[in-house]
Amino acid sequence: MDPLALLRKTGLEAEGPALPLHGGDISRVWRVGRFVVKTAQDPPPGLFRAEARGLQALAERGVRVPRVHWVGEEGLVLEYLEPGPEDWEGLARMLAALHRRREAAYRAEPGFLGTFPLPGREGGAWTAFFYERCVLPLLEATWDRLQGLGPKVEALYQRPLPAEGPAPLHGDLWHGNVYFAPEGPALLDPSFFVGERGVDLAMMRLFGGFPRRFWEVYGELYPIPEEVERALPRYQVYYLLAHVHFFGRGYLGALWRAISAS
Repeated sequence: MDPLALLRKTGLEAEGPALPLHGGDISRVWRVGRFVVKTAQDPPPGLFRAEARGLQALAERGVRVPRVHWVGEEGLVLEYLEPGPEDWEGLARMLAALHRRREAAYRAEPGFLGTFPLPGREGGAWTAFFYERCVLPLLEATWDRLQGLGPKVEALYQRPLPAEGPAPLHGDLWHGNVYFAPEGPALLDPSFFVGERGVDLAMMRLFGGFPRRFWEVYGELYPIPEEVERALPRYQVYYLLAHVHFFGRGYLGALWRAISAS
């Protein structure tokens, strides 16, 4: 849908032209004055509502995110945050505080990683929760493209993953979903659920973009145990399966390396 038409539908007043912003591989994103408008080509039902729920969940837990002005099946209207200076130490403090929080149980509403639908789930042991909610749906979707790696992925989760306690997660925390505003760091485009912080740490390590100073400050505030470090490749398998699903077999080499390091 045209961003100006979407704004008119919501009753929000457009202030100026629609200027395209970088929106990744899934959504089309525009700035229209004080708003950011997101749409997508044939989005799966519930995509934008899941993103709005994730932003609200992070905000309730002290994370800076853009305010949601309107959400519907057609798209999402957010607050536009002006760009500000990089503040990796501030980001480390914000994420360490988020990951230190403890929730009552592992929990996920039905949601998405990108546009890939993930089921809801609540409670139970962490390894089974993570495998059945996150890994297994993607493994089934990509099995025929894995060139024999499927059984090796299954075997990774026969061993228990370390469990520090249920923590709120961004869920898709690569550097492109970090934004620096004048007021400080903010997070965008969450795939929110309550799990183990290793999931976020694994994505942050997978494609780089987080400098040494970030890791120094984060590690001082919330040290990462050796067993969590060793488990990061098993969490990265989740994201690499998603890349195989969306982008093809070019990611099989990275998937094999993560399996071999596990």
